[in-house]
Amino acid sequence: MKHISYLVLAFATFFMMSCEGDTGPQGPEGPVGGLLISSAFEIEIDFNAEDDYSFIEAYGFDVFPSDVTLVYILWDTVNGQDIWRLLPQTVEFDDGTLVYNFDFTQTDVSFFLEGTTDLDALGSEWTQNQIFRIVVVPADNIDGLDMSNLNLIMQATNIENFNVR
Repeated sequence: MKHISYLVLAFATFFMMSCEGDTGPQGPEGPVGGLLISSAFEIEIDFNAEDDYSFIEAYGFDVFPSDVTLVYILWDTVNGQDIWRLLPQTVEFDDGTLVYNFDFTQTDVSFFLEGTTDLDALGSEWTQNQIFRIVVVPADNIDGLDMSNLNLIMQATNIENFNVR
């Protein structure tokens, strides 16, 4: 009797595995290259001595330990085309250097000026109305990408626009 129940069980298993239904509909196409959509925003900052030439902004969205924050500064506009540069960026003056720099945590991104030039003597064109674009991407998604090219990063991470803060 034991052998018959094993035979019935084997037959039932074979029968159920051999059944096949209609193929379901095609699922939605995933992101290009399997990349996840990244989070991004744009911010305008005034650097002042009172704030030690620094500014901290909370993301306002979840950032995971493996995510990477990229920060770009609006460096110039030529023929109506914005020129973005990846931070850090260094400017040479006769008396030293100015560096636009940043660091980040899981909760915020910090922007700051540093260098060997006298920050208090800088003109407002270097400290006021500085526009930055911040992109947070999973680290695996930027492997092999030219991170200095904001347009490439936007395309690879499906960023269509930046929320302005």
